Amino acid sequence: MWSASVFTLYPEMFPGPLGRSMAGTALEKGLWALEAKNIREHGLGRHRAVDDTPAGGGPGMVLRADVLAASLDAGLAPDDPRPRLLMSPRGTPLTQKMARAFAGGPGLVIVCGRFEGVDERVIEGRGLTEVSVGDYILSGGEIAALTLLDSCVRLLPGVMGKDESGSEESFEGGLLEYPHYTRPREWEGRAIPETLLSGDHARIARWRREQAEKLTRERRPDLARKADEA
Repeated sequence: MWSASVFTLYPEMFPGPLGRSMAGTALEKGLWALEAKNIREHGLGRHRAVDDTPAGGGPGMVLRADVLAASLDAGLAPDDPRPRLLMSPRGTPLTQKMARAFAGGPGLVIVCGRFEGVDERVIEGRGLTEVSVGDYILSGGEIAALTLLDSCVRLLPGVMGKDESGSEESFEGGLLEYPHYTRPREWEGRAIPETLLSGDHARIARWRREQAEKLTRERRPDLARKADEA
């Protein structure tokens, strides 16, 4: 079974939205498993301290290497084969290709950073790979972890209603997804494109491809360039 272990100072944030909709139903059915481990259980002293001031000075606090390492060592078997990730704005940007690769593996170990960051020594010492969900800053890694998990869980066998549901989405073929329409046939003077009502599947496929290419050129020229180079 695909399983995720999340190390966080706020375990009550999980499963959060992953306990609802497709991911939640799949969790209940045992198609995947999730455990949230509280880093603070391995904090130091009476107050379970987990952070300290940054070496060299500066604002904020830093998550201690010894505390996080103790949490990881206690919560994971030495031979755990799952990738160990740290949600971090300086990490490798998450892509659909990465999500598919993660979904095809045994699961994930995810560390949620807080404060100004995590002591670099534990990143090196416990083999954490940094992953980013975008070029912006969050208050902590929990929301980023939920995003990463959702992108993976929905790709697991049996989670989506139809296996093909994920095959034509944005980024799957290097392009943004084509526009969608449904009933009513006309709404506020706007009609469903006639091509989609033609019943001609080859014509519909061509239209969708053209629309995907058009949207990608307009909104994500970087993706369009990559598609042209492929």
